[in-house]
Amino acid sequence: MKITRIETYPAEIVVRPELAIKGSKGAHRVSPFLIVRVDTDEGISGAGEATTMPRWSGETSATANAIIEEILAPAVIGLDPLDVEALDYAMDRVVNHNWFTKAAIEMACWDIRGIAESKPVYELLGGPHRSLTIPARFSMAAYDPETAAAKAAERVGWGFTTIKVKVGTVPAEDIARVKAVRAAVGPDIKMVIDANCGWDCDTAIRCCKELEDCNLSLIEQPTPDGDYAAIAKLRSAVNVPVMADDMCFDLVHARELIRNEGCDVISVYPGKNGGIRKSAEIVKFAAEHGVACSIGSNLEWDVSTAAMGHLTIGLQNMQVEEFPGDILGPWYHEDRIVTEPLAIEGNTCTIPDKPGLGVTVDWEKMERYRAAAKG
Repeated sequence: MKITRIETYPAEIVVRPELAIKGSKGAHRVSPFLIVRVDTDEGISGAGEATTMPRWSGETSATANAIIEEILAPAVIGLDPLDVEALDYAMDRVVNHNWFTKAAIEMACWDIRGIAESKPVYELLGGPHRSLTIPARFSMAAYDPETAAAKAAERVGWGFTTIKVKVGTVPAEDIARVKAVRAAVGPDIKMVIDANCGWDCDTAIRCCKELEDCNLSLIEQPTPDGDYAAIAKLRSAVNVPVMADDMCFDLVHARELIRNEGCDVISVYPGKNGGIRKSAEIVKFAAEHGVACSIGSNLEWDVSTAAMGHLTIGLQNMQVEEFPGDILGPWYHEDRIVTEPLAIEGNTCTIPDKPGLGVTVDWEKMERYRAAAKG
């Protein structure tokens, strides 16, 4: 089998206003997606998604589109889509980083392989290792304390048992927000804080100490990107598990985090890590060193969320039972682009047991989005 063509479809989708995310890196109110279709000489096509956000990875849907059309597509057309390692090698030779862009092509090839072998991707990864219905936490934006408390209580009423509160803004406001949420949800709901690299090391330690009475279950990315010493110092100063996310894009980063004893958990997901295969490498490496993994998110649409679900189900070390992750992205958006949207109910997302990624893109709808993007 050979790749014969790659088509790209940009779309900007509004986040439902009541669910807009606000944290240390700003507000997220519109998601710029690039949906990718990979065709083969055997008539099998696969779908991928680049969930781009410049302040997160430096990519936009426009840069992703240009890099695919001008550089990546010429490098991979003619290759076997079933040989994902060779595909990754070919893409890494011609473009550095651009993880979400590469992931779009890579996950489409996993989709093709699953369809060709009549297996869901989680089986290709060695699963299933858990239920197809995956538990998730709710990510609470950096609202004022009163708003955060009210929304958190509402989400618990919807069935969420873990609430993640965005911090990393003004420390006093962060502390007030977290304390208000804890008071609103009671003592039995798990609480996570996520600074998205927004605190320096000393501020992170001070804030975490001041929040000890909130009984946090996880501290996510409390310190700056690239500072392995800082996250290790924070981890040694607190008695709460520490998760690395914004500073772990590839296996090199994971090795440095673990070598520096900087985390108890690593947040992985195909977009951030450059694809399903590279995510799996990190998950397996972490398992060898006694470090758990969970699923992260960039507010994906259905295609990338399906890829995230297959990774979670396919690998034992994706410990979402103890550390629920973020896998509700499609539910945040005002439109869906697959014929049978993923079932997202309360605090769970269910992945279909169909071949490949298990979702079918409505290409006619994507054609309309593409035409609108061209003006």
